[in-house]
Amino acid sequence: MASKSIDHAFTAAGPLGAASDPTYAGALSFMRRRFSKDVAGSDVTVWGIPFDSAVSNRPGARFGPQALRRASAIFDNDPQYPFQQDFFETLDVVDYGDCLLDYRLPERAHLAMREQAAALLEKTGFLLTLGGDHSITFPLLQAHAAKHGPVSLVHFDAHQDTWELATDTHGRPRVDHGSFVSAALREGLIDPATSIQIGIRTHAPETGGIDILYGHELEDLSSSAIAQRIIEKTAGGNCYLTFDIDCLDVAFAPGTGTPVAGGPSSAKMLAVLHKLGALNLIGADVVEVSPPYDHADMTAIAGSTVGMYLVGLLAARKAGR
Repeated sequence: MASKSIDHAFTAAGPLGAASDPTYAGALSFMRRRFSKDVAGSDVTVWGIPFDSAVSNRPGARFGPQALRRASAIFDNDPQYPFQQDFFETLDVVDYGDCLLDYRLPERAHLAMREQAAALLEKTGFLLTLGGDHSITFPLLQAHAAKHGPVSLVHFDAHQDTWELATDTHGRPRVDHGSFVSAALREGLIDPATSIQIGIRTHAPETGGIDILYGHELEDLSSSAIAQRIIEKTAGGNCYLTFDIDCLDVAFAPGTGTPVAGGPSSAKMLAVLHKLGALNLIGADVVEVSPPYDHADMTAIAGSTVGMYLVGLLAARKAGR
């Protein structure tokens, strides 16, 4: 026991290294990484956005960051499957905590998200965001595009999120979780010619010129073929990856706001993610995990595993694999 420690999120002596907390105990940062408000020089900063005021169906995604951190506790000190490496031997990952929002003023929330994301992007190499409803991706894209220019959007979802932008009583655009892509297209944050949506199982009036791999098409394609389609479409550009957990079939992710039957399994989509090492990822998020509708943490487990795979891609890239 002399070499063991507890609450690695607070007691870590340095930026690298595994934790030794029991899975059932200890401070619940994402993957047991250190909690810190100083992210300068870090390879990856994880932060949560506990916001669900822009949903059109079931709420609860404000509890998503907590659930994803809790479910990630098992990913702490082993070589991670299927990457065959301990990410934290070389990759400095910090958990910054959560976005500060005034719940009384939801109309100001997106501005706060954008400003805080921009401040983090000045100091860290990569921002991995835990949502929250899918509207949060709009201010995140604003912050990333301000740094990198228009990006290629790699969008895993059951919904296109290209619904018409309504306006509020003051004539201002009203961005919700079903229209964030429309808002991003209008502002030129994403390049539709090099963007792709995967798992779509609903119809919206517009595609915005974005390529779509529908849910039924995934059934006929291997994970390798899906990954190759994504890699070819993005054409080597800067990619922002957003993973709405309702991309997965409701059997694998019941805890979400707008579940849609007929989707792919978690196994298939994780296999796709594992094959995306050629993407030039510059940012990512995992959204729409709604714990009140979850069962046995199965949605949170799927979502935290998606997050782990994204960290794995970055660790493999740094290791030159």
